[in-house]
Amino acid sequence: MRLGKKILRGLALLVFGLVFAAGVKTATTRSRQLPSPPSEVPEPTTEAEAQLAQRLAGALRLQTVSREGQPVAAAELRALHAYLRATFPAVHGALQLETVGELSLLYTWPGQDATARPYLLLGHQDVVPVEAASESKWTHPPFAGEIAGGFIWGRGTLDDKGSVLAILEAVEALVRAGFKPRRTLYLAFGHDEELAGLRGAQQLAAQLAGRGVRLDFVLDEGMVITDGLVPGARQPVALIGLAEKGYLSLALTVSAPGGHSSLPPPHTAVGVLSRAVRRVEDHPFPTDLRPPASELFDYIGPDLGGPLRFVFTNLWLLRPVLLWQLAQQPTSAAMLRTTTAATMFEGGPKDNVLPQHARAVINFRVLPGDTTTQVTERVRRIIDDPQVELEPIAASRAEPTPVSSATSASFRALAGTIRSVFPQVLAGPTLMLGQSDSRHFAAIADNTYRFMPVTLRDGDLERIHGTDERIGLKAYAGAVRFYEQLVRSCDRER
Repeated sequence: MRLGKKILRGLALLVFGLVFAAGVKTATTRSRQLPSPPSEVPEPTTEAEAQLAQRLAGALRLQTVSREGQPVAAAELRALHAYLRATFPAVHGALQLETVGELSLLYTWPGQDATARPYLLLGHQDVVPVEAASESKWTHPPFAGEIAGGFIWGRGTLDDKGSVLAILEAVEALVRAGFKPRRTLYLAFGHDEELAGLRGAQQLAAQLAGRGVRLDFVLDEGMVITDGLVPGARQPVALIGLAEKGYLSLALTVSAPGGHSSLPPPHTAVGVLSRAVRRVEDHPFPTDLRPPASELFDYIGPDLGGPLRFVFTNLWLLRPVLLWQLAQQPTSAAMLRTTTAATMFEGGPKDNVLPQHARAVINFRVLPGDTTTQVTERVRRIIDDPQVELEPIAASRAEPTPVSSATSASFRALAGTIRSVFPQVLAGPTLMLGQSDSRHFAAIADNTYRFMPVTLRDGDLERIHGTDERIGLKAYAGAVRFYEQLVRSCDRER
């Protein structure tokens, strides 16, 4: 009996000690947010906002659409190039412009200090198509470039002509103000990002690599400022992507003799394949809180309120609890594991014919730390059926990108600029779930970041590649301010 009491007393003391230590950790953990001195770039007037909107709207009217299996919209892209030359004369007078891969644009703004490391701002000119059946659902026509209700409407406002035009607006303003960069700045605008960037960004990166250029950092589209989308955050959170998940599609194929459906075998090719797909779905990849996803909690945890501050500042103790909670929602679960999505299934040619071939495609977004080869072999073991042939689709295979630094001078410049232009915002690093052109530059850049200075709220995320894509006039003006301030801030970093 006495021994039992001693054990219970010891357990109680252990629990008290853990809770006390966690409480002390919560109370003493300081904010990791950088100071936010006022931006050097003043907020634009209402008239200036309207002019910015009009210039973006003009670019939206050019249908630079990328479609799978079809030629690029060369005529529309060249019309966009002419529009940019006419709209930004100071940029085209001060910066060197080259056309790469026939339709991609590379601008060079030489710096005054040849020893200072150059950097690159990246965007893309092409947009995704608008499904014919959805056009009638748009509040304003997708390629009309209309300005109404405080928004600029149209395909490309968020992905990614908004970034391209905002960068050019910022550099135009800097040139007109007489700004002379200390560090060389490159602007690169690919023309086929929506088709993996193989003729655009890949060629742009190769051009720079061939000249021996080594970039301090690359900033591309990707993550955004979220408002109300990060649980427990009482203020907007700017998410800076330090890495991208990899991409792998596996084709599963089953062959069978075929025949008439009136004399079926126990399992047709479709049945065998269905069982294989179900096995893969029933064995999701394990969850793991790895960098860079884990770094977000380190950065914003001390500034959250209530229980989440306690949890995020004590991951040494509560990591399993957080992992379980995050795994309950698809959006947060995707940050923790290599995801599995069965996306295509093909069978017989007729309802009374036994199929001789059945084919399915499963898409995986590969977590940094995993590899596409590991994913393929794991799936092979799970299926464990010699009737099922497994083959990676080489054209779309991409490894996860390297994880960039959240402590570098370039990250501080980026996060500091966010805090200066948007002082109410928390900034933190995270993992980007999709892919961008920036991955083509990883070999020639010390760090690659993915961030677009636009605030998105509930309901806005589905507008990207969806119906009613739009950006607020003030939000777009804020993006222009951000890029101008970033160039000024980067000139001070070494």
